[in-house]
Amino acid sequence: MRRIVKKITHWETWPFKLLYAPIVPMWLYYMLRSGSVWFFTPSNPKLTFGGMEGEPKKEMYDLLPPHLYPTTINILPEFHFEDIIQEIKKKNISYPLVVKPEIGGQGILFRKIDNLHQLMAYHEKVPVEYIVQEMVTFKMEVSVFYIRHPKSKKGKITGFLHKIPLHIVGNGKSTLKELIYAHPKAAKRRKDHLVKHKDSMDNIIPADEKYILSYAANHNRGAHFIDLKNHIDDQLILQFDKLSHHVNDFFYGRYDIMCSSIEDLKNGINFSILEYNGCGAEPNHFYDTGYTLLGAYAEILAHWKDLYQISRYNRKQGIAPWSFMQGYRFLKKTKELYKVMREVDGRMG
Repeated sequence: MRRIVKKITHWETWPFKLLYAPIVPMWLYYMLRSGSVWFFTPSNPKLTFGGMEGEPKKEMYDLLPPHLYPTTINILPEFHFEDIIQEIKKKNISYPLVVKPEIGGQGILFRKIDNLHQLMAYHEKVPVEYIVQEMVTFKMEVSVFYIRHPKSKKGKITGFLHKIPLHIVGNGKSTLKELIYAHPKAAKRRKDHLVKHKDSMDNIIPADEKYILSYAANHNRGAHFIDLKNHIDDQLILQFDKLSHHVNDFFYGRYDIMCSSIEDLKNGINFSILEYNGCGAEPNHFYDTGYTLLGAYAEILAHWKDLYQISRYNRKQGIAPWSFMQGYRFLKKTKELYKVMREVDGRMG
């Protein structure tokens, strides 16, 4: 009984569909009011589907100044491995490096690769286009949710988080497996960790040593979020206004960034944009940061209102939403792709 009560009260752990179900009528209202199922697609005109889902990462990176994101190579499954190695050398990417699907999210098939053997194994198993990327070593990963109405020069930052990847800390006595089972978040994904870290399960982790279980700092991968809203000021907003105007036509979404410090980010130095997500980005700053369920709903609904208003304005400027069949076919293809990737990700751990 206690376990059931805990599941009900700990709304942050609810499945996505269950969490959002009570506020779906408001989304339907926006669809009806706009006369379009895909009313949101004009929100970010230069991103496929407005960035709701299935947008290519290359599309995103091509809109950014090259020095603001990690050195990146796109790889197709049919590429010869020797050619991949030569391209990595040409781009001066060294190990460890990062690999992730060209289309995807939620940490699916995201891996840190430490050597040639691991990269070869990844290439042999992954049946979709993916990217090889320089691993950024700045000490902080942050998430910034930015919104700017098209007729305004200045935007707003609605969420600012420090994201800490899921990890355990050794005590010099327990094995990695024991520490995973004892960790409240790690235990929930123990099947994945038992596969992914199978060669280290019986290792005793030294006292105070940090062992990272997932480098994908996503909520669904067990990352911990620290609220940085008190650091939001005009200086920080100015940096993202500059980015928004440079990209041109990016009005709503979330940046994931590695930086050396908050102050450096505010000064526009020592940071790298891992990626940014368009209108499909969740305002994830209500996780782990003290929000009540009603507070989280209020935050989501406020973001949806902004999204609707931006989309409506852009539509009046001549940017039509996708037709029903265009969106339907695109989503069907995207979901089929995600299904394949999740199956592979599950086997790889």
